[in-house]
Amino acid sequence: MTDQPAVPDQRGDGLMTLEELTAQVSMSVRTIRFYTTRGLVPPPIRRGRSGFYTSDHAARIELVRELQAHGFTLSAIERYVARIPSDASPETIALHRTLLAPWLAEQPETMTRRQLQRAAGRELSEDELDTLNALGIVFAVKQGRFEVALAHLPVGVALLDLGMPLDAALAAQDIFTAHGRQVAEELTELFRTKVWPAYREGGSTPEELRAVVERFKPVTVQALVTAYESAVNETQRQTITRRTR
Repeated sequence: MTDQPAVPDQRGDGLMTLEELTAQVSMSVRTIRFYTTRGLVPPPIRRGRSGFYTSDHAARIELVRELQAHGFTLSAIERYVARIPSDASPETIALHRTLLAPWLAEQPETMTRRQLQRAAGRELSEDELDTLNALGIVFAVKQGRFEVALAHLPVGVALLDLGMPLDAALAAQDIFTAHGRQVAEELTELFRTKVWPAYREGGSTPEELRAVVERFKPVTVQALVTAYESAVNETQRQTITRRTR
């Protein structure tokens, strides 16, 4: 992340002063300098005593802001940005932003324990809260409040009603995380190498690609469910066959 972007041949060919950059991205000088210090944005291009910026800087700043808007911590943003090649073009960075928003889970809601139990439809013990935490549904925050993924809470409560042990919930979450990350990385690569070039050649904008991704999401979710159900059925058949033998 410390590599500098390519320097245009002449001043004015894509170069901006710090003041021009702040105006373009609507961000303070102090914030941009902080991002640079943390390695989230490349350092300015030096020409004598002056520093200049390019569209690459602006694209990376917009990406950082997008990540912040979705609740990423500074450390998580650093890890995310570190995976982006230093020579990535503004278009590639825009693709990261395009793919990011539609695929992120809903933002959790902060509520008290009483509000959480009202949403769950019943009281929740400490062990059950630990299980919901392991499933990535409920997270305790300071002052007795919780961040809750409301869309997934009914599923979590249903698992509690079935008596799912905490260690099983932890193991399941590890499986979901590992395979979910692999699916996300492979789908991102698919869009980067096959979908984005096709739409770019057709003159589509990142906003138009975002609309495509949003429409593709429910199809992909259904495909994952179908593949999972098929795999489970096949595993059951193989298990029955082995036991019969």
